Amino acid sequence: MDNRALIKAFKLTAQLLELHDENAFKIRAYEGTATALEQLEFPVAEVERPGLPDRTGLSKTQAAKVAELLDTGTFEELQRLLDTTPPGVVELLNIKGIGPKKVRALWRDAGIETPDQLREAAEAGQVAKLKGFGAKTQDSILAALEFTTQSAGKLLFSQAEQLAHDLAERLRQVAGVGEVAAAGEVRRAREIVETVEILVATADPAAIHALLDAAPGLRADGRRSGPFAWRGTAADSGVGVVVRTVAPADFVNQLFVATGNDAHLSTPLPQAGPGQPATLRQWAKRERFASEEALYEKAGLQYVVPELREGLGEIALAAERQLPVLLEDSDLRGSLHNHSTYSDGSHSLRQMATFLRDAGYEYLGICDHSQAAHYANGLGPERVRQQQREIDELNAELAPFRIFKGIEADILGDGSLDYDPALRDSFDFIVASIHSNLKMDEQRATERLLAAIANPHCTMLGHPTGRLLLRRAGYPIDFKAVIDACAEHQVIIEINANPWRLDLDWRWVRYAISQGVQLSINPDAHHTAGYADMRYGVLAGRKGMLTKEMTFNTKSVDEAAAYFAARKKEVKK
Repeated sequence: MDNRALIKAFKLTAQLLELHDENAFKIRAYEGTATALEQLEFPVAEVERPGLPDRTGLSKTQAAKVAELLDTGTFEELQRLLDTTPPGVVELLNIKGIGPKKVRALWRDAGIETPDQLREAAEAGQVAKLKGFGAKTQDSILAALEFTTQSAGKLLFSQAEQLAHDLAERLRQVAGVGEVAAAGEVRRAREIVETVEILVATADPAAIHALLDAAPGLRADGRRSGPFAWRGTAADSGVGVVVRTVAPADFVNQLFVATGNDAHLSTPLPQAGPGQPATLRQWAKRERFASEEALYEKAGLQYVVPELREGLGEIALAAERQLPVLLEDSDLRGSLHNHSTYSDGSHSLRQMATFLRDAGYEYLGICDHSQAAHYANGLGPERVRQQQREIDELNAELAPFRIFKGIEADILGDGSLDYDPALRDSFDFIVASIHSNLKMDEQRATERLLAAIANPHCTMLGHPTGRLLLRRAGYPIDFKAVIDACAEHQVIIEINANPWRLDLDWRWVRYAISQGVQLSINPDAHHTAGYADMRYGVLAGRKGMLTKEMTFNTKSVDEAAAYFAARKKEVKK
């Protein structure tokens, strides 16, 4: 059981206690345990049980519950609550926008015990009649239920990639297995994955079937499986799993076919000659290739990396040898938009800086929350000045590594930026983001963003739609209008690399580049482990044909400093 599972269990316990209207102090104790676990940098499961209080900082009582959870998968209090709560009511706690108190009212006052019953009651207008609900809450519940339904059986790319990796490792242990690789949506780095597909080179498909049939956490679907394809689902998420077996000699061709989507494989080849295959799929059927590069070359095309095989014009570009050299992880030289303990981060400014420096980067842009984000311990003016003094001290100590003085300034309801202009002048750069009043139509959301972009203090636009993949749909915006405004006002757009966000969506990256807008791969890191998320942002950027030249944080520390200084000089004109 990893730290995430522990945190989830303690948060669930707090929710269930509130659902049953139990002691408020006890609820806060469990919430505090979850918070404490979130701040730990090491796997709790690897700690000797007697040493848990000292290593985690938890009380002996809560540490004992952690130990019980690690050893048995549950603990007495949690199990008591689960035993006295209908499973469907526990599911209701996962619905966005209704907390334990409202779930209690639905359960106790209306007898609603499952999401399906809740949907029926809401569609019949019965929820709006309950005390404390109303028509708006009812509409929000219906929207959340629909979003939950649409999200069922899907995983974030980061989760699906891990599942594919774990399955591949198991499959490699089978005798006689050769190459093993993820294909399909995972290999194309889709932000949301519905099917985890793996290709295995083996002469013994039956052994693969036997392993998967017995594997914990997988459910076989015998009706949809065949001799050379095992099909099923992952039990905890419901995501589809397909494992195909192929002869070793056919591995390259089959991996190619299993990676690109139908549009990529079926697009007519512009330079196909008489008697030659007309599509990539036909080439894969006609000849056996030693590499995918050789297949594209034979088809008269520039090599197309897996991330681009979406059938969105890449074939025509490849035919003209016009595909750009895409951004690589190693091109990034700094990390912008990061949080520290000054606001809602888990690590100090010094820890965030030294970790990044030791990882080989040249600079950190610290962007704690501004004062309007009171829920995230946003910084008032005096705490801004305190942080900036610490930055000056650390910069003197850590040079040539540099911390840039940034802030994630809330875009307020009228489109203005948090803080007065004088305080905004004190920052090296400002990331402007919307965090409140998210229920907007396209016109309102777009106008709010356009007003912020036009503000001369706005250096960079943060997570443009506010989406949380599989959790919350973003507010609708006119992407072209927003990107065009960023081009006009020379505002950078972030690709928020947190795997829950990946916002700006990769489908708009090419348009942003075409308008001359720079993008920045920003991890939105709230702890040092969050820097690793930059990899997901790079993959999202690559899907949009992002290059090193159009990525802001590939600049050197001196180039970034010069850019920020020139931008500030323009503001003061």
